[in-house]
Amino acid sequence: MKYLHTMVRVTDIDKSLAFYCQALGLTELKRYDSEEGRFTLVFLAAEGDEEAQVELTHNWDPEPYDGGRNFGHLAYSVEDIYATCQRLADNGVVINRPPRDGRMAFVRSPDGISIEILQQGQALAPMAPWQDMENIGEW
Repeated sequence: MKYLHTMVRVTDIDKSLAFYCQALGLTELKRYDSEEGRFTLVFLAAEGDEEAQVELTHNWDPEPYDGGRNFGHLAYSVEDIYATCQRLADNGVVINRPPRDGRMAFVRSPDGISIEILQQGQALAPMAPWQDMENIGEW
């Protein structure tokens, strides 16, 4: 397993970048704008530690971020998403967003923190029982 990033939702991307980059000293590594999804993702890291990233998520349509909604999730890549999800399920963890696509799943910690699990490299071929599972709760 490898730590990937921590996601934080931001309301003003320019002010946030000024804080994280100019004031704090992080560097912008990559940016992704989704017209369809109406959001922008900006990945930042400290110089020399580019593997430990912060993902700023800016949803273009304003929404309140109360109750900790501004903090999104922790993300980890794994060698086999199906084996990882099976291990989690075997330990009583609810798979909130099953890896139907062989690429991404979400679970929650006992304290309700979302954990994103991503398949390393290419997505695995969809397989049972995961491909037919529905989302459960929030993720």
